[in-house]
Amino acid sequence: MNIDTKNLWKKNASEVISLLDKKEITIEEVVDSSLDRIKEINPDINAIVTLINEEEKEELINSFNNNTNNTLKGMPVLIKDMNDVQNMRTTYGSKLYSDNIPKNSDIIVQTIEKNGGLIIGKTNIPEFAAGSHTYNNVFGLTKNPWNTSLSAGGSSGGSAAALATGMSWFASGSDLGGSLRNPASWCGVVGLRPTSGLIAHGPSSFPFFNLSVDGPMARNVEDLSIFLDAMVDHNKNDPLSFKGTKDSYYKNLLKREDTKYLIGFTDDFGVFPCDKEVRGMMQNTLKLVQNLGHDINNTYPDMSKSEYCFQTLRSYIFYCTYKSLLKKDKNLIKEEVIWNINKAETITIDNLREAEKIRANIYSNTMKFFDKFDLLIVPSAIVPPFNSQEKWVKKVEDTTFDNYVSWLMIAASISLTSCPSIAIATSFSKDNAPFGIQIVAPPYQEQKLINFAKSLEENINISDMVPININNEHI
Repeated sequence: MNIDTKNLWKKNASEVISLLDKKEITIEEVVDSSLDRIKEINPDINAIVTLINEEEKEELINSFNNNTNNTLKGMPVLIKDMNDVQNMRTTYGSKLYSDNIPKNSDIIVQTIEKNGGLIIGKTNIPEFAAGSHTYNNVFGLTKNPWNTSLSAGGSSGGSAAALATGMSWFASGSDLGGSLRNPASWCGVVGLRPTSGLIAHGPSSFPFFNLSVDGPMARNVEDLSIFLDAMVDHNKNDPLSFKGTKDSYYKNLLKREDTKYLIGFTDDFGVFPCDKEVRGMMQNTLKLVQNLGHDINNTYPDMSKSEYCFQTLRSYIFYCTYKSLLKKDKNLIKEEVIWNINKAETITIDNLREAEKIRANIYSNTMKFFDKFDLLIVPSAIVPPFNSQEKWVKKVEDTTFDNYVSWLMIAASISLTSCPSIAIATSFSKDNAPFGIQIVAPPYQEQKLINFAKSLEENINISDMVPININNEHI
């Protein structure tokens, strides 16, 4: 069999893993294909900020333990620059940590490596992953590869842009208020925010915070299911981690049967603004869902108090996590992060109590919704990708935002529920960039999400167009 090893990056991960398993290609050929693609493409979009050198590549491949049970078989993986990788520069997007070299890898990195992934580099983020637009004062801006004048989203924007352009098959993401879902849909790839505790993470000084989760990102649903298999594992060092099923999401996806669902939907939860392009995308996507035989209904959980709840809890998290950094050099911290810390200083115990009560009600209402409905479909963001020279979205419809978090509430409200949510692109904006939906399921029902998302993906050609060249030039 004559295999073009230099262009392995064009193939889906499932194909490459099969070739590795059959020993028709080598791990080095796969890694080289990825590294060569990175050298060609990354200078134009700045998605990858740290990369192994030739000597480190050889050490990585030579140290790989190719046990027959590992999931990824030596596939290269990119890690979001919020996660520590042993002996690899990890900055968190901050000048305060521009020379930081961790002595130990964090839990998700250890899990990925145990399951056969080779960490070849780090992807760009906004400073401390704050906001859904990927730029910082260490590495600069990550551009949307479909249209380089637009935002790639964030905070996992580097991961999403790298996947879209074929620089890797797998990249990690994390999600507090949409940081994984927004860039996935804006770059035409797939991202999963899992149920809290399914993917162990940390270590953390505040390990019981459960609003932020780590999750897999990949070019398509099938590849994402493989990466999810490689990230799911119980770890006693994460107190929220639990022992999940030993079934393979990937294998169960391959043998799935078509199931017809009752699906709720909303553009805006009746409380958030929504750009007219996004409303049009939702109409078209829902027509497809109906054509596939599913029943849809404009019904959804009550999210009317979700912004107060999320903003309060988020500020508390930022205060606990980053307050101490203000003593180092306040001038090196971006104003949005300082705003979040300062906001927390005005929060009282009664405010926290009220936020927790609201979250409990949101969860209860969401579970009542899922007593009747199988899934919920919501936009992944209230706007398509915006101009990359803007820091954040300032106005949508008749609503003006005075902070960088409010425009993210369509995704952040879902974070409050602890429900898994998968984001995929379903349309293109007038600026020729992807955007799309998030699909939400009850906690622990990731398999249902993946199977349904795959059925949608098969009827939308965006995943067939990934990987792309810069500005959507044909490969």
